Amino acid sequence: MKYVFLVSHGTLAPGLHDALAMLAGGGREDIISTSLENGMGSDTYADNVRKCISKITEQDEILLFGDIVGGSPLTTASNIIAEQGLLQKTVIAGGMNLPLALSAVLMKDTMDTAELMDTLLSEAREELKEFKVETGESDDDI
Repeated sequence: MKYVFLVSHGTLAPGLHDALAMLAGGGREDIISTSLENGMGSDTYADNVRKCISKITEQDEILLFGDIVGGSPLTTASNIIAEQGLLQKTVIAGGMNLPLALSAVLMKDTMDTAELMDTLLSEAREELKEFKVETGESDDDI
């Protein structure tokens, strides 16, 4: 199985997990998340990561998405995944957003992981843009 594993500061990862349940269906075993919350010690966060990946085997793959490249949630999760011998079956990306996570969940079983990551990163970049609302007024009306 390919797992989508979301990690973040604060409640971003669990919030994204909740949004994915809304959009891609709830009760999915292939989406897991945890976060480093304000005031939480690093040991507690590391234990939470270990619990999240406890059911993952060497036959599985992990798509690990974090909020910030180089941030402690992503680096800690990466280190624990490495400790468990799962790093070679893991791809890692920082700067996660809802389009990236949703596409990962919906497309992960349709292509190989390298092709999937190329597609996901391209789509996630494309989704970041300014949203302009046309008011119907022109400069001549002022």
